[in-house]
Amino acid sequence: MKKIPIYFVPGLAAGPEIFEHLELDPEKYSFHYLKWIRPLALEEDIDNYACRMSDEVKEKNPVLVGVSFGGIMVQEMAKFVNPRKVIIISSVKNQEELPKKFKLAKFTKVYKFFPTKVITNFEEYAQYFLGKSLKKKAEIYKKYLSVRGEKYLKWSIYNVLKWEQINPVKNIVHIHGTKDNVFPLKHIKNAIEIKGGTHIMILTKAKKISKIIDEVLTC
Repeated sequence: MKKIPIYFVPGLAAGPEIFEHLELDPEKYSFHYLKWIRPLALEEDIDNYACRMSDEVKEKNPVLVGVSFGGIMVQEMAKFVNPRKVIIISSVKNQEELPKKFKLAKFTKVYKFFPTKVITNFEEYAQYFLGKSLKKKAEIYKKYLSVRGEKYLKWSIYNVLKWEQINPVKNIVHIHGTKDNVFPLKHIKNAIEIKGGTHIMILTKAKKISKIIDEVLTC
């Protein structure tokens, strides 16, 4: 039996390491981990970026799995690769699911002042944000926030806020945590809920997420 190809896209500023806790059968699936690429310019539209990301998808009718901003990206990539299934985790399906604070940020353009240096120079700032007692947590953040180019960060934040999708893409499955404080569940429709799941549940609820992915792809 031919394996089902799964392409994974991580969240904003994150690398493929965030998927390391998933437990999916390698006899059933082949795994492909995509990395963020450098935007051509701050003005590059998300369609063009998604098209370039799609060049890395070599299999036909793949499954696309994206977390947070990666969830938005796989929906954009779906326009170019004809996936059998799109699975988004801790993300949104359209602009209506974005919380009001995101819409306000877009309107006021406050996103232009986001301190991207906090992420690009994470080690320097960690002691102020986390304190010595949370050094272990700082190491975890350092590991997973591995994509730190300032142009990429500004481009990503801008495109999260200005995303204008109205209707969800076909064959989409949405997995969302009940305790997500970035994209609160109250704004989300038609999602498979994970009780107690936060915005980083790809790390903390990987076993449950794996089970859902497997059920969705084998039913």
